[in-house]
Amino acid sequence: MGRIMAIDYGGKRTGLAVTDPLQIIATGLMTIETHKLLVFLKDYIPKEGVERVLIGMPTNWDDTDTHITESVRNFSNWFRKQFPAVPLEEIDERYSSKLASQAISQMGLSKKKREQKGLIDEVAATMMLQQYLSNR
Repeated sequence: MGRIMAIDYGGKRTGLAVTDPLQIIATGLMTIETHKLLVFLKDYIPKEGVERVLIGMPTNWDDTDTHITESVRNFSNWFRKQFPAVPLEEIDERYSSKLASQAISQMGLSKKKREQKGLIDEVAATMMLQQYLSNR
């Protein structure tokens, strides 16, 4: 088995999470500046044996696009061309950042740590991945 990766794509930052090789536990990997994401993935995916990628598809409550939806679609198209053997699955990410923010506030972290937006992105990716694992 290989790892599954979740991507919480953003305009400035992107949160990443991965499973262990047995696909049991989701763990936050990192938050990376979005403009560095492509180079990172080209190195990480083959080296770590990622066999499936999930990407959060942002939509509004009424299923209309958000301000970032088109950018996520463009990234998804690029990904499929670069990694044709790695399935890319779009998953609903509505409220993932808000839920991640709430989870972080319940962790008892310092206010400074809780306000780090990068942490929210990484936790959002981890929560999406854990939900995927729980639902399969």
